[in-house]
Amino acid sequence: MPKITQLLFDCDNTLVLSEELAFEACAELSNEMLEKHNVADRYTGPDLMTTFVGQNFRGVVTGLQQRHGFKLSDSEVDEYVSRELGKVIETLEAKAEPCVGVMPVLEELDKSKKYGMAVVSSSALSRVQASVKKVGQDKFFPKDHIFSAATSLPVPTTKPDPAIYLHACKVIGKSPGECVAVEDSRSGTLSAVRAGIPTVGYVGSYGGVIKQKEMAEVLKEAGAKVMMDDWSQFMDCMAQIEAA
Repeated sequence: MPKITQLLFDCDNTLVLSEELAFEACAELSNEMLEKHNVADRYTGPDLMTTFVGQNFRGVVTGLQQRHGFKLSDSEVDEYVSRELGKVIETLEAKAEPCVGVMPVLEELDKSKKYGMAVVSSSALSRVQASVKKVGQDKFFPKDHIFSAATSLPVPTTKPDPAIYLHACKVIGKSPGECVAVEDSRSGTLSAVRAGIPTVGYVGSYGGVIKQKEMAEVLKEAGAKVMMDDWSQFMDCMAQIEAA
């Protein structure tokens, strides 16, 4: 196994507690969309999070169309995505907080200089940038090492497509085997694993021991090599991967 020299962190609910805030902000637009197309079902923020966690809003819109049998034009999708981004960024800039325990780990990693660090997200680049800046994490990541499946690629996509991880590796100049990803969702884990990147599954942002155990099984099934429910376990997870 190649020497690990690069860490690739998901953002939402891995570095920053942002998923619930973001899905609250996009539920209103999702329900507006459904009403416009005479679909009776409605979603709360938690409903959307349960169904679409790890995907960006473009992926949510695609999923809603498939689930409920309606079709938007490309221009309509672009308009909804633009409106949702503005709402989410406004909410994150006001309310986002770092995931519990992550800041001391990032500080330690930054001081050690053992690994390069980057952010690899499905979310729009401006949203990711707003999130990490709000919680004081922007100092840990070079500006050109924050990657977005919605923004950084020639054709927008979302996890579990591995394209954004492959793109990040190419830009940074690392092979997938030289990297470790940290992901909290099935779609994110699949994205990293399909790119050939050893992955740490993180479940600490899920509420309650039962839900954390449930998600740990989901992430293991998706291919995560090791699991953690607290950021204090990260260095031990790295040691396990590097010893493999």
